[in-house]
Amino acid sequence: MVLDAPEAGELARFYVRLLGWKITAEEPKWVVVMPPDGVAYMGFQTEPDYVRPIWPATDGRQQMMMHLDLEVDDLEAAVAHAVEAGATLPDHQPQETVRVLLDPAGHPFCLYLDTSADEEPT
Repeated sequence: MVLDAPEAGELARFYVRLLGWKITAEEPKWVVVMPPDGVAYMGFQTEPDYVRPIWPATDGRQQMMMHLDLEVDDLEAAVAHAVEAGATLPDHQPQETVRVLLDPAGHPFCLYLDTSADEEPT
């Protein structure tokens, strides 16, 4: 997965703080971060014409093209950690067990609790 940003290194360092991953490659306009197990990676590229998306979606404005869903064990603690890392918490929150946050470039991402174990079998 690759995210565009006004400054690739700045956004990559946010995700390093958020996820605990490491920078494995860095050039002036391209940065790669990976988890310790090396199973996946995120790339970040500088895009001078980047337009920050709007959350929630608004007609006629740049909308998100994708978002990350990150399962957490403690929603309140995870939100606090994300905000400390540099995320912002919008007022609009559509679900009780999900928090939508914005990374420094405005990309929405969700922190959520897995409530499927709480559901009764049908």
